[in-house]
Amino acid sequence: QVQLVESGGGLVQTGGSLRLSCGASGSIFSLDGMGWYRQAPGKQRELVASITTGGSTNYAGSVKGRFTISRDNAKNTVNLQMSSLRPEDTAVYYCNAYGKLGAGYAYDAWGQGTQVTVSS
Repeated sequence: QVQLVESGGGLVQTGGSLRLSCGASGSIFSLDGMGWYRQAPGKQRELVASITTGGSTNYAGSVKGRFTISRDNAKNTVNLQMSSLRPEDTAVYYCNAYGKLGAGYAYDAWGQGTQVTVSS
């Protein structure tokens, strides 16, 4: 099993910044990809940003230029630096990680979610 623990959510004013962090632990053989998703009330969960072990990144169009994803492969952590926040960024943010366990089975793990609220 893989456990993901998130931190860093909160309340911020429009234009402000927040940094989300997520750490993975468990019987991890590989951590092929890590990322952040978000879900606003009444909306589907959507990809915000993702990063591979090699450092390749992918961003939702709505956050490009404002958010930066990074990871520390040695520590199995992923961060999301969010700047120029807007009210429409308000959502529960979920950490995601996928790869293989020590026994060779694939996993796709989710964190418990952290609330980000941007006030206007």
